Amino acid sequence: MLAAEYVGDRTITVEERDPGALGADDVRIAVAYVGICGTDLHVFHGDMDSRVTMPATIGHEMSGTISAVGSAVEGWSVGDAVTVMPLSWDGTCPACLAGNTHICQNLDFIGIDSPGALQQYWDVPADVLVRLPAGVSLRDAALVEPVAVAVHDVRRSGLVAGDKVVVIGAGPIGVLIATVATSFGAEVVIAEIDPGRRAAAEQMGLKTLDPSGADQEAWVDEWTGHAGADVVFEVSGAAAAVLGATSLVKVRGTLVVVAIHPQPRPIDLHRLFWRELRILGTRVYERTDFEHAVELVAGGEIPADALITRIVPLSETESAFHSLEAGGAMKILVDVGAGA
Repeated sequence: MLAAEYVGDRTITVEERDPGALGADDVRIAVAYVGICGTDLHVFHGDMDSRVTMPATIGHEMSGTISAVGSAVEGWSVGDAVTVMPLSWDGTCPACLAGNTHICQNLDFIGIDSPGALQQYWDVPADVLVRLPAGVSLRDAALVEPVAVAVHDVRRSGLVAGDKVVVIGAGPIGVLIATVATSFGAEVVIAEIDPGRRAAAEQMGLKTLDPSGADQEAWVDEWTGHAGADVVFEVSGAAAAVLGATSLVKVRGTLVVVAIHPQPRPIDLHRLFWRELRILGTRVYERTDFEHAVELVAGGEIPADALITRIVPLSETESAFHSLEAGGAMKILVDVGAGA
């Protein structure tokens, strides 16, 4: 079979590999599509070289069909359409024992800490499979994992129907959070500096705000009847966005930090104190988030056509990474079944 391998120095090669023997508790997936995300770009840039084992086959946003089932696996059959919730926890650490298995203190994030989906056949434990309903496009189903991220972020925020919500950053996750929050009944605006991303979000039917061309705080104040937003999601990862985010939140409102910030950021703690704000961190997802994400994708509530900028064969995986880091693309999928 063919597999894309990150070998360091911003280089990905496509190599022949023996799939090996299938474990008794595992299933083998014929991978259809794999999405490339910001975390994958961090790997590509070398930021996780101390974490990944090279050559590293990465990728965790995926869809496919089962091609083989281990001898001890029950409830799954060859031909079943699936995606994967790529988390494996130990079940024994304090976080797991408290019921927070998805943020296990010894978490194996499959596709980073162990081999991922950028290969034609991928062996995974059966317990990480998530079933796809009949009729769901495998192309669209490759978006389930990032949609699950958005569902978890929205669910953790505690927002309710009628809330006024600001999403800072109109990248793929920001757009998905806005879409999911809207499906929960919130009124949402996305603050985004880049005109191309604003235009893409508007084509998806989302309201946008250019923070560089308007007094963002004054606009949100007017929009919310001088109360402030019920919930603000910081998705941009920019230091200035974090510093300004607290000024947008209402008394006893919530700021949700979604972006991965590589270093400590300044934050307005006086505003936090003065308005009794709540700041929440969010990371990955739980099983219920994945199941809800499948429902949203299957129900056509996710604008897949607008989100997927293009699809490339496995042989063009490295060029897809270069395209994403250059900007101008929302989501690129690798058609693994197309091979080299």
